Amino acid sequence: YFLLANLSLTDTGLVSSIVPKMLENIWIQNQLISYAECLSQLYFCILFGTLEVFLLAVMAYDRYVAICHPLHYTMVMSPGLCALLVSASWIMSGLSSLLHTLLVNSLSFCAQHKIPHFFCDIIPLLRLSCTDTFINELVIFSIGGLTVLGCVLCLIISYAYVFLTIWKIPSTQGKQKALSTCSSHLSVVSLFFGTSSSVYFSPASTPSSLNGALASMMYTEVTPMLNPIIYSFRN
Repeated sequence: YFLLANLSLTDTGLVSSIVPKMLENIWIQNQLISYAECLSQLYFCILFGTLEVFLLAVMAYDRYVAICHPLHYTMVMSPGLCALLVSASWIMSGLSSLLHTLLVNSLSFCAQHKIPHFFCDIIPLLRLSCTDTFINELVIFSIGGLTVLGCVLCLIISYAYVFLTIWKIPSTQGKQKALSTCSSHLSVVSLFFGTSSSVYFSPASTPSSLNGALASMMYTEVTPMLNPIIYSFRN
């Protein structure tokens, strides 16, 4: 529940960094956003988006310990370890977000200032720049790639052991009970990683499309909306 509380806080932060400004634009029919507001929105979107990736990986490890080592769960997943994992996730997410924001701030935007998106996301901003964005793209693919790769490996390895343990359970009822404890987390992971990866791991030179905006809407608005329903109703 400590991890779920942090996931809820992360979802609240992600939605709060996008939706209020979007609703303001719709209500007053004014699509303007200042440069400072845009950079602030960019920082918090990357912060909470990256934090969600880390938290989902930590929660996968939590499921691994709960199913594969149930008698040692309270000892392994102690409050101290949980606090350490969450604190490290916050620090790494904050540093990564700060780096991306500073790199975007170093770019020049000469003529076109119309962002083809519903919020200040990093890929649409790179497409508007009239300076070379090679360093920005390199950082996205290197740091972002390492972050996602590490977390995905944690997810795969954790669930490989989980499914192996479930396979060894003799009773069908026991297998169903074990699988039910993972279904909520697997649903959220599939939705979040599937949509966000399609947005951030395509070249910035690729023309903007409706599919990209819809994918962004899925992981920034729909997934945070579904998380409380999935987890709370399951509990």
